[in-house]
Amino acid sequence: MKVILLQEVKGQGGEGDVVDVQRGYAVNYLFPRKMAIEASAGNLKQLAARRHNIEKREAQRLDSAEKLLAALNGQTVVVHARVGEEGQLFGSVTAAAIAAAVNEQIGAEVDRRRVDLHAPIKTAGEHSASVTIYRDVKATITVKVLDEKAVEEDAPTAPEAIADAEALEIAEAVEEAVELSEALEVAEAVEEAVELAEAVELAEELEEAVEGTEVVEEVAAATAIAEAFEAAVQEAESTDGASTGAEAADAADATEAADAADAADAK
Repeated sequence: MKVILLQEVKGQGGEGDVVDVQRGYAVNYLFPRKMAIEASAGNLKQLAARRHNIEKREAQRLDSAEKLLAALNGQTVVVHARVGEEGQLFGSVTAAAIAAAVNEQIGAEVDRRRVDLHAPIKTAGEHSASVTIYRDVKATITVKVLDEKAVEEDAPTAPEAIADAEALEIAEAVEEAVELSEALEVAEAVEEAVELAEAVELAEELEEAVEGTEVVEEVAAATAIAEAFEAAVQEAESTDGASTGAEAADAADATEAADAADAADAK
């Protein structure tokens, strides 16, 4: 039965591919999961109309796959497992464990179903595996299996962990103290600047007050001089008036005496 794939199907093809599959596989698996549709005349016509968009999406997927291939190919991931005598594992390393290691250590999202181990990994050491990224794009990685006991031995003991935690707390406390000290220094500098500004402002106000006092004193001195001058003028005018009155009186007395003399002579 011919079907049109709506997405990538492992072992069959990608979006837009027309493939021949078993009817039961198509009806019971592909169609219910909307992974494919029947390749009818109408659907084939719609496929031709959508071909440009499908090719554009395919190019984007291939570009993303090439980038992931560059990040994964040739990389080594470490998986820890229980190792017995002669390097034999208690169990085996699964595809899920490898996918988790790739995600954690390389930072690449890998589906466990795309990890191919070639053969079960049941011994410690290095093993080869492949990751199917997209269609024919595959990366080869190295899986290094180590004994998990070595990790436990390398892990810090409880006293060491406590000491490390205390050291970290002390370092954080010192850092906070330094930041607080710097903040206090800044605050003191600001306070000194404010006090200096207030002192300058006070000095300017005092200078203005002194200048005002000097002006008042100069005005008072000028006023006193003017008053003294006016008093001197009035005194001078008083003295001149008194002298003129005495002279007038003397003249009147002399006139009266002359008149009296003339009268005596006439008799």
